[in-house]
Amino acid sequence: MPRRIPRSGRPSTPRPIGDVFGRTEPGPRDGETYIVRTVPGARAVKTYRCPGCDHEIAPGVAHVVAWLAEGGEDDRRHWHQGCWNGRGTRGITRRWS
Repeated sequence: MPRRIPRSGRPSTPRPIGDVFGRTEPGPRDGETYIVRTVPGARAVKTYRCPGCDHEIAPGVAHVVAWLAEGGEDDRRHWHQGCWNGRGTRGITRRWS
């Protein structure tokens, strides 16, 4: 039977599970850096409007949440995965002030 590693011998740095802490990606416009998180369908409980296509993201649909790295989480937007992947060629259809 294999031995367990004692707690004192385990690494102390936290490791993200998937993209829990978010990953950085270039934004829809040049020079923008966004923090991006994936939301699985089981955790999507509200209706959102995608800024890429201006359609609703229904509850239960997996999608992406993105916000400017300098802006903070208060400016986050929920995107369809396909709209986020095509953001370089499509652009944003809706701007919030």
